[in-house]
Amino acid sequence: MEVEGESFPKQRQVLVLFLLVGVALAGWESRRYSVMEETESGSVVANVAKDLGLGAGELAARGARVVTEDKEPRLQLDLQTGDLILNEKLDREEMCGSTDPCVMRFQVLLKKPLGVFRAELLVRDINDHSPEFPEREMTLKIPETSPPGTVFPLKKAQDLDVGRNNIQSYGISPNSHFHVTTHDLGDGRKYPELVLDKELDREEQAQLRLTLTALDGGSPALSGTAQVHILVLDVNDNAPEFAQRLYQVQVPENSPVGSLVVKVSARDLDTGTNGEISYALSYSSREISKTFEVNSLSGEVRLIKKLDFETISSYELDIDASDGGGLSGKCSVSIEVVDVNDNAPELSISSLTSPIPENSPETEVALFQIRDRDSGDNGRMACSIQDDLPFLLKPTEENFYTLVTNGALDRETRAQYNVTITVTDLGIPRLKTQHNITVVVSDVNDNAPAFTQPSYSLSLCENNSPALHFGSVSATDRDAGANAQLTYSLLPPRDPRLPLASLVAINADTGQLFALRALDFEALRAFEFGVGATDRGAPALSSQALVRVQVLDANDNAPSVLYPPHNGSAPCTELVPRAAEPGYLVSKVVAVDADSGQNAWLSFQLLRATEPGLFGVWAHNGEVRTARPLGERDAARHRLVVLVRDHGEPALSASVTLHVLLVDGFSQPYLPLPEAAAEQARADPLTVYLVVALAAVSSLFLFSVLALVAVRLCRRSRAAWAGGCSVPEGHLPGHLVDVSGTGTLSQSYQYEVCLTGDSGSNEFKFLKPVFPNILGQEIERKAKGNPTFHNNL
Repeated sequence: MEVEGESFPKQRQVLVLFLLVGVALAGWESRRYSVMEETESGSVVANVAKDLGLGAGELAARGARVVTEDKEPRLQLDLQTGDLILNEKLDREEMCGSTDPCVMRFQVLLKKPLGVFRAELLVRDINDHSPEFPEREMTLKIPETSPPGTVFPLKKAQDLDVGRNNIQSYGISPNSHFHVTTHDLGDGRKYPELVLDKELDREEQAQLRLTLTALDGGSPALSGTAQVHILVLDVNDNAPEFAQRLYQVQVPENSPVGSLVVKVSARDLDTGTNGEISYALSYSSREISKTFEVNSLSGEVRLIKKLDFETISSYELDIDASDGGGLSGKCSVSIEVVDVNDNAPELSISSLTSPIPENSPETEVALFQIRDRDSGDNGRMACSIQDDLPFLLKPTEENFYTLVTNGALDRETRAQYNVTITVTDLGIPRLKTQHNITVVVSDVNDNAPAFTQPSYSLSLCENNSPALHFGSVSATDRDAGANAQLTYSLLPPRDPRLPLASLVAINADTGQLFALRALDFEALRAFEFGVGATDRGAPALSSQALVRVQVLDANDNAPSVLYPPHNGSAPCTELVPRAAEPGYLVSKVVAVDADSGQNAWLSFQLLRATEPGLFGVWAHNGEVRTARPLGERDAARHRLVVLVRDHGEPALSASVTLHVLLVDGFSQPYLPLPEAAAEQARADPLTVYLVVALAAVSSLFLFSVLALVAVRLCRRSRAAWAGGCSVPEGHLPGHLVDVSGTGTLSQSYQYEVCLTGDSGSNEFKFLKPVFPNILGQEIERKAKGNPTFHNNL
């Protein structure tokens, strides 16, 4: 319900709209066209475009269409030629019944701009129905005393045609007693009346059979017949007479079945059987006989079917009163059906536009028409929608309304609206009709994709298999359809030296990242690149994110032994004096690992030894030291296999062989390794035997010499170590002996050996070491390639 102060501007807008439409349609007068019923479907009725003063192409451009009141698709409009064409054969009797003229009202609706052209189609009758009598035989009882000129009403025939095609006259078969006249009531209805020309004589002829013919005015004329059976009676000279010739009543359409409509009354001056009156419907169409019934004794007319003002607004009944002698009288009953508010308003959608693009200005959503079949206030209507929606209703003419948007819509805020159009009439009680329209807001590409996070941190183990999926990026788009379908891509790297195209690929549809080839941690530890997400809208929108990839180390590098070297030449031999104390540093195994972390943490283990328990390897630094004091019985030559193992998973390892020679002093000549002697022994069995014998003799001699030297050394060891490194004249000069040049120490050790001045023998003693930096430089070079190298030393 609108406030009175707000209604005046709206009424003024409606008046202005009607004025503009009226000016636009000033030249369009309501026209009437005509067509004969039963005209073939597809026939052209008229050219509407010519009557509207429009070109044929303008009808299609303005969205022209035909709208009829009963919504039956009997007409269609050819938008190319402007011809109004019949969709079906028209049956005037079905459309209008007995109503004449038969007029079908319709409108030609133009949408852009809005215009309504009102027109009428007159359906002209053709003579396609013959007259029909309600009964094939009628019986009349005529007293023999009836004087000539007596008129006897007959039941009239029915012809569904109208005008000249309806019944025009009646005739009867030739006879000497009767002729038929046609009585015109003035409203188009014609009744036959039988007129007595000559007195009847029951004793001469008790009954007659005549043929009654009804003839219409068509060309050619059609006819229908019925038999009239006349019984000649005695002495009934008074016919029943009604109290009034015409009864007029009003009946509400909502009257219940069985309600009394009217009571008619007639009297007969005769007595006995000739005075007993019975009532009956003189003539009734099928609709009347289904709607009313007459009590034959009381003359009460009652309803036997519900009335509908919108279907039939009035009825005309003819009632006969017949006495027992065969005489009858007639009256008419005019029944007017009074309308009540029993029809809710009706709403029909003429056009509907959905979906509607978002961000669009005021847009027409729907064009619809409302109507109410009731009359008066019962047929007046008001139309409204919900207040909380961004839509407006704009009335036009002929009860047409347009539903338009009230400004631009945003699909991301709300993608669909359910608009309920409510039409209420002004009757008592008020009836209403609601129609729901679903308005879908279509998407416009107005939102760029958004990544779930601005940067992604991913990790990937080295030595991966090619095409390995190691992570994903994801973006969302608030739009819909193609505007929300995203395509992922790699952006050019910031560092032009990074071969990104050969390292990483991205699935354009899912954002999954794949490594194209196996990565090497030792060559590339981390890299970063940009990814983009682009939607498929027009124009396309995009966004970017940063991906950082950390390459994780795998234990794919076995330890590499730097010392002792593996150069394929004769193995290096470590010299150890037999006088060495437990813990004496024999050598140091130096190794590195190209991996990192725990994959590069190295541990050392003595895998094999010529004499177990004599030497030991420190697990963390690779130092080979004596485990106990050396004895005379210990073999002179020892072969040690040291295993270097990292802490990766699985662990990798390398081994190195150390050759250790036990000497009583550094003056003892260097002896070949046992392996070389063994190879020579295998060459010739005889030679082997000779060598063995010679070795046995030499061993005994050598053992004796060594024992003597050892005893002498033990006696003078204190004096020898305390005597310094003086070289008297005439003695051998001091010289340097490299005892650990091939060891794993942090630098090479060289010992200066000199003879004691008071010794008459070739005894020697160790003095200060000399440290050349050759091995140190090599270790420093390796350490630059592996940060964990110093930790392993």
